[in-house]
Amino acid sequence: MSIYDFKVLDRKGNEVSIGSFEGKVLLIVNTATGCGFTPQYKELEEMYEKYHDKGLEILDFPCNQFHEQAKGTDDEIHEFCTLKYKTQFDQFKKIEVNGENESPLFTFLKKEQGYKKPKGIKNGLVMAQLEKLSNTKDSDDIKWNFTKFLVDKTGDVVKRFEPVEKMSDIEKAIKELLK
Repeated sequence: MSIYDFKVLDRKGNEVSIGSFEGKVLLIVNTATGCGFTPQYKELEEMYEKYHDKGLEILDFPCNQFHEQAKGTDDEIHEFCTLKYKTQFDQFKKIEVNGENESPLFTFLKKEQGYKKPKGIKNGLVMAQLEKLSNTKDSDDIKWNFTKFLVDKTGDVVKRFEPVEKMSDIEKAIKELLK
């Protein structure tokens, strides 16, 4: 199975094939509008503006599984993101990333790139707290909002970034794949 075999719903409920992004570098993110990591939208939009014309697509999947930090309808979430952070990248229908009703896309992403605790004492401590809060300690499950998966132009899921990881490291990895 390839990432290009998956279909997802856009925020209006229309089916979108991930295959329509073939040949692009993808950054797939589970997000929330009421989270301590929500300001990452600003840096995501900056990366999108900088690299979109070079082949980057950011796919934003709101998720309300982590302390209900993505409240509201899909349209309300979209309005918040476009007004506050001026986001232009694709935003999809709210999904679940863990558990019985998790999106098959995220099942695949987690299988391809399991959880690895980020480097650094501070990052490790924060992630340990998030593991405890989300009850996901001993699994590859998503630990919190703003987990990111990087997909190369051929559809390989090459890296998973936890929410505490530096956006500059993510940008560096994106630049490498766009060469």
